[in-house]
Amino acid sequence: MDKKLRGSAGEAHALKWLKKKGYAPVGMGYRSRYGEIDLIVKDRQYIVFVEVKLRKDSRFAEAREFVHAAKQGRILKTAQQYLAEHETNLQPRFDVIEIYAPEGAREKDYIVNHIENAF
Repeated sequence: MDKKLRGSAGEAHALKWLKKKGYAPVGMGYRSRYGEIDLIVKDRQYIVFVEVKLRKDSRFAEAREFVHAAKQGRILKTAQQYLAEHETNLQPRFDVIEIYAPEGAREKDYIVNHIENAF
């Protein structure tokens, strides 16, 4: 599976997982000139901007480590753009979802780590 398809599959899996946890979907793949936010969901008093990282395993590094300071800056600027366009009284929050999906694993066997307030 190519990188783009794998990324889309990870985002779809993360959204399904979040919905099971009671999160309400708001949007997917919001783009600005600064970058992209994978998922936007509501969680109680929060509007949550979610970065999804899907990897086969963590041998090289934990998936969350790929959300480095520069990436966080792009996400923050993109979220500011989103909030300027979409009025809300909800408090913004930034989460990371790591998904580990070994080759040949069934979706039900994926490991999902949800890091709330990641940055």
